[in-house]
Amino acid sequence: MSNPAGQFAQVLASRRMCRDYSEKLIQPEVLHRVTAAAFRGPSAGNTSALELLVLSGPRVADYWALTLPEGKRASFAWPGLLKAPTLVVPYVRPSAYQQRYQESDKSHTGLGDGAEAWPVPYWFVDGGAGLMALLLAAEAEGLGALLFGQFEHEVAVAAAFGAPEQYRALGTVALGWPTQQGRRASASAKRGRPDPASLTHHNRW
Repeated sequence: MSNPAGQFAQVLASRRMCRDYSEKLIQPEVLHRVTAAAFRGPSAGNTSALELLVLSGPRVADYWALTLPEGKRASFAWPGLLKAPTLVVPYVRPSAYQQRYQESDKSHTGLGDGAEAWPVPYWFVDGGAGLMALLLAAEAEGLGALLFGQFEHEVAVAAAFGAPEQYRALGTVALGWPTQQGRRASASAKRGRPDPASLTHHNRW
């Protein structure tokens, strides 16, 4: 008999960032399942402002040429990352939340007045939830995945691949089939994971 809770716990526990990939392509149906999972996350007001830019083939090389020029590759610590056959850039549109909360059923909240009206920028909250769903779906399919930041390259990446100015990138996700070295831990992993009980507060802090 299947045990969904146990299966989920296994996927959650086994998820690790992958930094070394084979060059084997991801089957279209597998990629579809993984990317579709991103849209199963929560969305304030059902705004649905997450969109994905999926890069494959020569466009992956274009991405790396822009963000990691040849001159910097000799010292790059994770050369196997460049073999990932697919890159996914999750984008969110903050203005969509303002527009949604100007509608009649939400206008009383005042959140439609502008981005500054939001004590917490939910476009990033919702986008992060969708991103985690994508990472878990990749793990469930046996794929490796790595989320990394664009930082100073965000504007240039958007321009190169036609992302509209009003969208913000959450980073970039490399997807592919991991090699045996793919899940080698980064230096940050030495910090370990905290005990959840020490960070969980019941009824009051």
